[in-house]
This record gives sequence, structure tokens and C-alpha cells, in this order.
Amino acid sequence: MPVHNRPGLLREAVESVLAQTYAKIEVVIVDDGSTDETSAACEALSREHPDIVRVVRIENSGPGLAREAGRLLVRGEFIQYLDSDDLLHPARFERLVAALGAEPEAGAAYSMTREYPIGHAPSATPTARTGERLATLFPYLLAGRCWRTLSPLYRRSTTDAVGPWSSLRQEEDWEYDARVAALGTRLVWWPEFLADVRSHTGRRAGGGSLDDPVRMGWRFAAHRSIYQHARRFGIGPDEPHMRHFARRLFLLARQCGASGLSREARELFELAREASGDSGRGLDFRLYRLAAGVFGWRAAGRLACWSDRFRSAS
Repeated sequence: MPVHNRPGLLREAVESVLAQTYAKIEVVIVDDGSTDETSAACEALSREHPDIVRVVRIENSGPGLAREAGRLLVRGEFIQYLDSDDLLHPARFERLVAALGAEPEAGAAYSMTREYPIGHAPSATPTARTGERLATLFPYLLAGRCWRTLSPLYRRSTTDAVGPWSSLRQEEDWEYDARVAALGTRLVWWPEFLADVRSHTGRRAGGGSLDDPVRMGWRFAAHRSIYQHARRFGIGPDEPHMRHFARRLFLLARQCGASGLSREARELFELAREASGDSGRGLDFRLYRLAAGVFGWRAAGRLACWSDRFRSAS
């Protein structure tokens, strides 16, 4: 459980784990360089539950590396990632461990997950694709995340095969999902709400990238990696989900250009053309490449993003 400057919600998240009907649990809280009373809250939880809760403090490194620090410490056969503002339902581990026991070929079990603002009634609609039974993550993952980070319960063997979380601080979870998908990991689905993602006005690790070249750089790296994982898995431009992802690559290429990331914009543009197959020779690609050649990738990106916003507002 990574946490950064979130003492109140942290306790609620930990208590949702301690309330599990599955008894054999451990909680590893990774204090990701908090600068407020979060560190004291972590230590208080560890003192209250010394046989279950452990705390490790690291320099602020972002959610991916914080999760990785915890992954290296846990000892169990199953691994659950849980952000410090989210909740697990009491029967979650009992249900999903049983589901994995019944499906020995499956590397992860996931449940229906709901998403709602704190203080509001929980949603009755599953978030992302957690209301569907998926056998694998690819190719569906190319259309967007199929679940939230807390939705799956992994076998330890799966996380070992996936490898370490990246140092990215934007879309690191989507990139991690793509590595799970590239392994051909078999999934088992539990049709019950067993996890809650809670939105709030406080700061979250993701978001706010359009005006921040550093964050845009992380998004560039994540998208490039997702594309590479999909290609290694054997997904080509004939797959509709890949063509959908190609449009995302093209959009991000324009946004990177507008942010002044010309090299990244050009690379994503070429990947978008490749992922589009025959459509990559279409008029929109040819006109954009011409504009970038004449005016530069930054100017072309700014003009395209302005045009995108104008069309959206119309």
C-alpha cells in the first residue's frame, strides 16, 4: 500500500484489509516520502497491529516504485495492490483465493469494482470492464484499462514473472497491466463488488499532464511500452483494438508536440502510423506530417490541440 500525505484515508484503507474474513494476511505500507502527519499515522497502525502491519519509508519516488518496494517485502502466495484512498470488501480475499484455487491455470482473479466520490452512495455500475468476464487482458487493454489497480488479486508467481514496477509517475499502472497481458496471463472473474475506488478533491498521483512536459514524458514512455508489449504479444494493425490504440498514440503525439517534446511527438507519430496499418497512409497523417515538417512538431502540435479543443466545444 503506497501512501503520500494522506493520513486519514490511509487508516480507512488499512482497516478494510484488517476486516478481511481471510485470516492469513500481512499489510506492508510504503510511506512514499510523506511530509505531513502520514508518517506518524503509519507508525501508529504498525504499533496497533504489530503482527500484521509493517511500514517502510522511502524517498518520494511515485506510486510505481512505492508498490515495488512493498512487493519485494511481502511473503505471501497472493499479492494485492491497494492505494491508500481505496477500500476492499471484507470477503474479498476469501472469495478470490477460492476462485484461484478452483482455476490453477489462472494467474490473477479480479472482481467487480465500483467507483464513487467519498460521501456519496456507492455506484451500482462496475467501473471499466470489471463487470465482464475476460479470459485475458489483451487485446481489450488497448482500448483502455480493463480494471483499476486494486481490482485484481495476483498469484505471487505472476508478479514475479511480470517484474518490477517502473519509475513512471503517469500511467505506470496501465503499463504494468500491459506486461501482465503480454504474459498471456489467464484471468478468473468474480461477479461481485469486492473493491471500491473512491474519488476526492485531494491530490492524486495521476492527472494534470497536459501543461507539464515532465508528466507528458512519462505518458509518452508508458504508451510506447504498451505498444511494444502488444506487438511482442502478436497484436498487429488488423486488430480493431490496435487501431483504437493508434488513435491514442496520434493524439498523444499532438499533445507531446504542444508541450515542446518534439522527439517524443515524432516517435509517437511514427508508432501511430505503424499501428494504423494501411490507414497510416491516410490524409490526416500526411497533412500532419507535412505541417510538422514545415512549422515544426511543437507548432503543429499546438495548432492540432487548439483545433481539437475547438471541435470539442462546438
